[in-house]
Amino acid sequence: MTEDDVPEGRNRAQALRHRRLAGAMRAAAGLLVSVALTFAGLLFITFLIGRVVPIDPVLAAVGDRAPADVYERVRVELGLHLPLHRQFARYLAQVLRGDLGMSVLTANPVAQDILRVFPATLELATSATFIGVFLGVPMGVSAAVNRGRWPDHVLRVVGLFGYSVPVFWLGLVGLLLFYGRLSWLPGPGRLDVVYEGWIDGGTGVLLIDAAMAGEWAVFRNAAAHLVLPAAILGYFSLAYISRMTRSFMIEQLGREYIVTARVKGMREFRVVWVHALGNAWVPLATVIGLSYATLLEGSVLTETVFAWPGLGFYLTRSLLSADMNAVLGCTVVVGAIFIGINLCCDAAYRMLDPRAR
Repeated sequence: MTEDDVPEGRNRAQALRHRRLAGAMRAAAGLLVSVALTFAGLLFITFLIGRVVPIDPVLAAVGDRAPADVYERVRVELGLHLPLHRQFARYLAQVLRGDLGMSVLTANPVAQDILRVFPATLELATSATFIGVFLGVPMGVSAAVNRGRWPDHVLRVVGLFGYSVPVFWLGLVGLLLFYGRLSWLPGPGRLDVVYEGWIDGGTGVLLIDAAMAGEWAVFRNAAAHLVLPAAILGYFSLAYISRMTRSFMIEQLGREYIVTARVKGMREFRVVWVHALGNAWVPLATVIGLSYATLLEGSVLTETVFAWPGLGFYLTRSLLSADMNAVLGCTVVVGAIFIGINLCCDAAYRMLDPRAR
């Protein structure tokens, strides 16, 4: 190598780094544009829903007996006298400022109400997802390994039952059996009445707040209340995750690299749980992420059955009260959750699959 080749090699490496950086910046810019367009489309659909539902937001705010001048004044304040394109521009600006309107039901800002109730849903959905992943993945792997034999049939029936039976029915049966008959678990709600007000502030997740405050009696009571609704939702999540895990594992176990590994004498445990499951995690990460997002959106029926004061329970009460600001605000939050979870799934996909990088 001559002395002239050294700067030439450095220039070539520097140019390669610049091209990679420019490609990464273009990909990031494209991702930001895609997210912005998706969120704008979500807001546009939400705006149209608010305009086509047969509920007058002015009457919901002022009541049926309000004078005509009061009705007109509130209509102007809400901007409903403006053309639709200006109404949408105003709505878009409000949402970007974090203003989701005022709730008729609670007389509080909708954003404040959602921040208050969302930690309860986060606690419930996270617990249920842990149950679904830590039980559903081994069940799916076992069913795939024993494909066509009795363990596969049993696990498929268990999964099919959880996937088909209405979740509110399971909740009612669970309350009747474990709370009403056996008295093994406490009833609806997040805490017994005697513990209400013991924990002030914090994250809103009772288990974390009670542990940080050292209130272990509250922690045990909150955990006992969480067991039944989390188990019901976890069973629903388990059924979906185990079914998808089985499908992904059957596909991987039929690949040539698995046959090669077995021919070389590799232990079956390593073949199944390291190599096959390692490759199945790539699509499985997306399945788990979307399952988590579905639970985070507010498990309406479960939260209603168990009087769990989360996003789903708040949305149900708002719908029954024709509180459209709260309903549309929850819709925006749910859509934002799905967008965020999808971004996380894409990032996990790139981390788990070198080909995607």
